[in-house]
Amino acid sequence: MSPRGVAIPDLRERLFAAAERVVARDGAAALTSRAVTAEADCAKGVLHTHFAGLDEFVAELVLDRFARAARLAQALPARAGEGDVADNLAEVALALLDSLDPGVVGLALTRPASALHTREALRSGSPGFTTIEEALRAYLEAERARGRVPAALDSGAVALALVGTVHHLLMTRGPDGPAPRETTARLVAALLPAPAAPRPA
Repeated sequence: MSPRGVAIPDLRERLFAAAERVVARDGAAALTSRAVTAEADCAKGVLHTHFAGLDEFVAELVLDRFARAARLAQALPARAGEGDVADNLAEVALALLDSLDPGVVGLALTRPASALHTREALRSGSPGFTTIEEALRAYLEAERARGRVPAALDSGAVALALVGTVHHLLMTRGPDGPAPRETTARLVAALLPAPAAPRPA
């Protein structure tokens, strides 16, 4: 166990990862402050030293994982012209689907203080679904300029539909639901028609 009074590098991530392991192994009901610190091999009170309580901790875990997916999406416009467009979109959608265990999502939704903290942070500009939607729209517009998606593609509508559907799946899927990779591939294929083949000269 980390000795009292000694700084722990990357403490937030260490606690977040420990919480995810607890939920994955023992279920959402097992997530307590003590369970997290025990799993992280930290002093019992360290979570409450850095967070106002378990509700804030759960909300910050959700926000951190959303921000990871947002950073991946924000890097996409600079990658326009590289790889396969459908694969690039699916990578972001899958990262968002995989960002949180369904049990953690359930906790964030059912604990009123956690839900409120999350909503307020997103409204205040924390990276989340809106950030991802805007990044995907910018990426699709960049690919359209290169002729890699149909010229008539409504990039805003596709980005909204993709993020909205992934949001729905993230908030409602259960542990025994369909495989995220298969669901993501079907979704992207439905939203992104292939560009028309060039006419022969």
